[in-house]
Amino acid sequence: MTEHDTVEHDVVEASLEEQPLPDTRCGFVAIVGRPNVGKSTLMNHILGQKVSITSRRPQTTRHQVMGIHTEGGTQCVFVDTPGIHIMQRDRNKAINRYMNQAATQALRDVDAVVFIVDRTRWMEEDQIVLEKLTNVKAPVFLVVNKIDWLKDKSTLGPWLKSLQERRDFTAIIPMSAKHGTNIDLLLENVMAHLPQGEHMFADDQITNKSSRFLASELVREKVMRQLGDELPYQMTVEIEEFKTDQRGTLHISALMMVERQGQKKILIGENGERIKNIGREARLEMERAFDAKIMLNLWVKVKRGWSDDERALKSLGYNHD
Repeated sequence: MTEHDTVEHDVVEASLEEQPLPDTRCGFVAIVGRPNVGKSTLMNHILGQKVSITSRRPQTTRHQVMGIHTEGGTQCVFVDTPGIHIMQRDRNKAINRYMNQAATQALRDVDAVVFIVDRTRWMEEDQIVLEKLTNVKAPVFLVVNKIDWLKDKSTLGPWLKSLQERRDFTAIIPMSAKHGTNIDLLLENVMAHLPQGEHMFADDQITNKSSRFLASELVREKVMRQLGDELPYQMTVEIEEFKTDQRGTLHISALMMVERQGQKKILIGENGERIKNIGREARLEMERAFDAKIMLNLWVKVKRGWSDDERALKSLGYNHD
């Protein structure tokens, strides 16, 4: 190496050290909690549109879903996660293990965590989530959701004080995600704790998920909302066709997969009425989401044991990439 080369190397290193940090902020924020506490409802409200599907049934969310909220110079990349749940004997299947792993992995290398609990209820699964946060160094914000459901509001103050004794939370925020109460307060706190850095996504981007993924989730949401406890968890949706014709109509074919013939009959319903209602509701929601006329075709197929088959799950898009 010549003397000239050495001088050039020193100049490059010095110039790199002197570069100022950008005046923008950006970071990943994991939303965690046990099933059915309002994680997806919160993220959808923040984004102003549906990205994660919702229903009253626990474990509606099965994947990590990113929701990107850009406000001024700050970009929050929220990661909605499946509810962390106890692995019961009758649900110790590959899909249940996948959901717990998806939620746990979201805690790696995040810049902040939003931990959601339901009112003044503290359950065993809440404790499990809290224990998973033990080694998390990022700020943890505790959201006490559904306060609009509290019959006796005087119980809230003492309860919030007791929660602070469980962990030194960065902030504890009572909230109604459904009605938007205190969501601005949560955003203000979270954004203030994100690191300086360039935005990772375009300012107008809302999610990292594809339109095909959203279409499959919207069909699954309508199934879960209509059938409730009639249909077990062993149901998933795969999009087989997703294309726009010359007139601008979007043609979507969705395959609904179940594990038993009896489940197929439930899904189709008497004289096909159930599947018609599911298709009608899904189509209307898709037309709002994609701003296009939709031609939706639904099919039902029996594939035994898919929910406990690692290879089948990966082929259906259940992976941790």
